[in-house]
Amino acid sequence: QVQLVESGGGLVQPGGSLRLSCSVSGSILNYAVGWFRQAPGKEREGVSCINGNDGSTYYADSVKGRFTISRDNAKNTVYLQMKNLKPEDTAVYYCNAIRGESVAFSWGQGTQVTVSA
Repeated sequence: QVQLVESGGGLVQPGGSLRLSCSVSGSILNYAVGWFRQAPGKEREGVSCINGNDGSTYYADSVKGRFTISRDNAKNTVYLQMKNLKPEDTAVYYCNAIRGESVAFSWGQGTQVTVSA
């Protein structure tokens, strides 16, 4: 069973930066991989994803221009560089491979991002 391990979260002030990492126990070479987040009382939402074939990327409007997704297929790792963080970015962040209209693997534990002064 493929496992996903997210890391890099923490407490940061508004305007600050964090870099999240998603380590996958299996190969992600052929998968698009996405970052998702879930804030308290809200549903999980997609934040960004990166294609496995051509590296093309997608960003939710709320993070466009502030977040950058990248991947290292050799390390089976996907990153999310987050800049100019806002309080509304506070959430638990998850990653997963994308399969069709759903995700490919069981969710990991996620990593908490808290943006607060």
